[in-house]
Amino acid sequence: MDYKKNINYFINKKIWLYGGAGLLVLGLVLMFGPFGDRDSGPILYILSILSLIAGGVAFTYSVTTRSTDKKIDEDIAAAYRYFDEEKLEKFDAILPRISNNMTRYGCAVVRQFEMQGVWTSAASVAITRARDKLRAAQILAKYDVDTPKTLVSRNTSDIDDLIEQIGLPVIIKLATGTHGNGVILADTKKAAKSALQAFYLYNEDGTNILLQEFIKESAGTDIRAFVVGNKVVAAMQRESLDDDFRSNLHQGGQGVPIKLTVEEKKIALKAARAMGLHICGVDLMRSARGPLVLEVNASPGFGIEKVTGKDVASKIIEYIEENAPRRNGKDRVGA
Repeated sequence: MDYKKNINYFINKKIWLYGGAGLLVLGLVLMFGPFGDRDSGPILYILSILSLIAGGVAFTYSVTTRSTDKKIDEDIAAAYRYFDEEKLEKFDAILPRISNNMTRYGCAVVRQFEMQGVWTSAASVAITRARDKLRAAQILAKYDVDTPKTLVSRNTSDIDDLIEQIGLPVIIKLATGTHGNGVILADTKKAAKSALQAFYLYNEDGTNILLQEFIKESAGTDIRAFVVGNKVVAAMQRESLDDDFRSNLHQGGQGVPIKLTVEEKKIALKAARAMGLHICGVDLMRSARGPLVLEVNASPGFGIEKVTGKDVASKIIEYIEENAPRRNGKDRVGA
């Protein structure tokens, strides 16, 4: 059935339903109201009878056609299940892989599948909160996951107080940045204020700006731990090839295989659980006070396979095959 016809059907059915109910009410009011007897209002009395009959027919029609609702709902949902113009009939599971600039649209698609009862490896709400660095920092703090000290700024007037709390140098980043973009290292208070002013000038959508502690002993390096279920299936250390403090592969950094300590594995899994993500990349940093979590990536890249020689994709498929028969669990973290 064509989905446009289905939508028209629902609109028409609502008219029958509410129109019928309205006629029934009108008929009752006319019949039992002040003009409801034959002597005082014979015409209204006749109209009341006709309203009751018409309302009953319309209401009965709307109710008796309810059995087709499920079929039509399925047809409407199926109208959005296409790939290269080929209609896809059934899904056992989905594996969301959503780029940062498509978060809203991508999560809307994931929500559609969730409402249809399709198992997903990452809930739409989990992806959304992982993309918001401020919300992620709040959640990690709630679950006692160690991170660099992080503060949020909304204007440049409070920069002196913020720097006094966090120290110099300081990392300034947009709450929605990715791949190392939207991140600046400021060595002085003047540089920090200039960076904040620049961010606010071009930050038209009101994105929060974060100030984060600079971990000197780990400058230019970090660790990506790839989590699948309750295991870290691969890990690499990313290193900057120049003096850049960012080590992202997208910024020209290189990766080398690394063996995580027991403590590093534990904190990676703890961060993944805190964010409600079963498949993710956890970015860590080694510091004098132990491993610190920088970020939990809901759609980690597969460059780690080439670096480590580990078949991460197969681990993901195995996890999906094992867990897809189950229903989507309730989110216990919150938006």
